[in-house]
Amino acid sequence: MWEKIRVVWQIPELRWKILLTLGLLAVYRLGFQIPLPIVDPAKVQEFGQSSGGVADMMKQVAVFSAAQISQVTIFGLGIMPYISASIIFQLLGSVYPPLEALQKEGEAGRKKINEYTRYATVIICLIQSYLYLNAFVIPQGLVAANYLDPIDGTLGLGWKVVAVLTMTAGTVFLMWVGEQIDEYGIGNGISLLIMAGILAGMPAAGMELIQNSSMELAGGSGELGIEQLLLLALMFVAVVVGVVYITLGQRRIPMQSAKHVRGRRVMGGTRQYLPLKVNQAGVMPIIFASSLLMLPALLFGQIGRLFDYNSFWGRLFTSLGDAFSRNSFLYAVCYIALIYFFCFFWTAITFNPKDVSENLKNYGSFIPGYRPGKRTADYLEKVMFRITYVGAGFLALVAILPMMISNSLGVSFLVASFYGGTGLLIAVSVAFDLVQKIDSHLVMRNYTGLLEKS
Repeated sequence: MWEKIRVVWQIPELRWKILLTLGLLAVYRLGFQIPLPIVDPAKVQEFGQSSGGVADMMKQVAVFSAAQISQVTIFGLGIMPYISASIIFQLLGSVYPPLEALQKEGEAGRKKINEYTRYATVIICLIQSYLYLNAFVIPQGLVAANYLDPIDGTLGLGWKVVAVLTMTAGTVFLMWVGEQIDEYGIGNGISLLIMAGILAGMPAAGMELIQNSSMELAGGSGELGIEQLLLLALMFVAVVVGVVYITLGQRRIPMQSAKHVRGRRVMGGTRQYLPLKVNQAGVMPIIFASSLLMLPALLFGQIGRLFDYNSFWGRLFTSLGDAFSRNSFLYAVCYIALIYFFCFFWTAITFNPKDVSENLKNYGSFIPGYRPGKRTADYLEKVMFRITYVGAGFLALVAILPMMISNSLGVSFLVASFYGGTGLLIAVSVAFDLVQKIDSHLVMRNYTGLLEKS
């Protein structure tokens, strides 16, 4: 392995790509140390160390947005507006015929869609930054006193415009950084930004775990014993192995290409495989499900504050808000149900059995035992339904695993989130994609890949 890493650094082009990628990721992390000009850093730090309510929700959103939302910085929105715009155009591509035709135009169509996505990102940034400022920063009292009006204690319109434009520019800059990594660096830029944001929380989680342990030599003063720490370490390895196994899992459908006679030569007739991924939907179902389940607790909590707590409606909405809290049974059931729904929904959008069947027919290939056309499409749909059911079960297990570990072992959700959920799936998927990109450079120069035997 060390010899292969040495070979990687010996290739000038690959070394330059890796160094450029690391440099841009360092710039990305540096931006999170620059607060918005209107906030009080001491108040922001105090809020970041708090727990419960809005603070917990912000930490949960930060997992898949490549941002530290509770730390009000120039990159406060992260890369989530760009991801939202990309998802919107991907969904529209399956229901809006002009956009669907644009997707089929190849490289020119992809560039046009990327241009539309950038414009949509700016619009989403302006809306989200305004809501972020008025629904979170100002109500939580994070604005510095010298920026408030001395008469009525409100933030002026001019400073609001400055904050909105600053956060919008920060997200647009992150979008540009991701595109530079795509073009000149190594790996998928947006995915690497998200993974960097996830891994940045690992040292803090490790320190919190040590402080909650009973090891006095390490400075711990908690109740977690050495046997519980070993159990957590073994569970982390087991979960990562399981995530890798399912992420790379495929159902291979055998295919046969038709024979063609060209003069005296017989061409074709080879056997190949059509790989269908077990986890076809990736991490999107967890992102959609967790995003939707944030709304009930927040909505019912806000409505409950409008009534007296001792009144019927006050107790009702407060109870509903507590029922949708992250560690409740109702939350877990709704989480699993939404993950299953979005798994089938996203797979139906990204995988069209009819189109695959037509492509096989056009290229002169067929699945043995099934006639080209409708029967092949029905067979692919049936197989995809079965493996999607298994993949959705795996995603549901990974999604609720942090809640199970947090409740059973008494560790914080920040520590437990590294044992499952969106963060772990994204980190594993991006790591494999990065290794494959490096392998392609090595194989092109007649070297063995990082995961291949010498």
